[in-house]
Amino acid sequence: MHKIFSAFTAATVLVALSQSAGAADLPQRPAAAPLLAPTPVYNWTGIYFGINGGGGWGRQDPLNLISNRFDGKSIDFSGGLFGGTAGAQIQSGHVVIGLEADIDWANMKGSATYIPTVGGIPITPAAISATTNIDWEATARARIGYAEQNWLFYATAGLAVLGAKTNVVLPLGLTCGSSLQISCSGTNKQIGAALGGGIEYGFTQNISAKLEYLYLTAASLDISHHSEIRAGLNYRFGGM
Repeated sequence: MHKIFSAFTAATVLVALSQSAGAADLPQRPAAAPLLAPTPVYNWTGIYFGINGGGGWGRQDPLNLISNRFDGKSIDFSGGLFGGTAGAQIQSGHVVIGLEADIDWANMKGSATYIPTVGGIPITPAAISATTNIDWEATARARIGYAEQNWLFYATAGLAVLGAKTNVVLPLGLTCGSSLQISCSGTNKQIGAALGGGIEYGFTQNISAKLEYLYLTAASLDISHHSEIRAGLNYRFGGM
């Protein structure tokens, strides 16, 4: 009986050792990788306010503000602008759609000398010196863009209102209201169009900076080439 019990005990030990060795030979399951925090998603949705500034250049026929009795001549102008911006936008996927408005003080000036004609004959002694100045402008535009995290690439188009002043200096003692001239100066504001595009980068969920190009035209002012490059800084309420 004692021999049987000893044999049984030895067999049990051998089986246990065998199972332990087999388990050691099995491939070990790799430890689970630690969970990584999700990458924050930048959100362009919100209402924003900001400032903008830059420069512009273009061409205008200032005599159209004064009289239509002379041949249309263009005058080059250029200068700077600075103002404020307000807007709202919403993001869905990568697409961002919004509205933006701005108003800017401007100082875009130009001057030239014109020789009027009567019946196609130039009247050299009656040469006219003219100056023009776009002193303010405002736009209201739609924006649509493609967002890639903190970057936003957009196109924009809408309405523009331009304010211009023109002054004409007459030689030879001619006065305003004479047969050759209706008025010596004029102020005008006209509705036109604005379109362009830009790129914007978000430093935080609330602060972003942009660089954009705009083309503005007002047919009644004959501003045929009015381009601007602007930089802006916005603070947005909303986001994540």
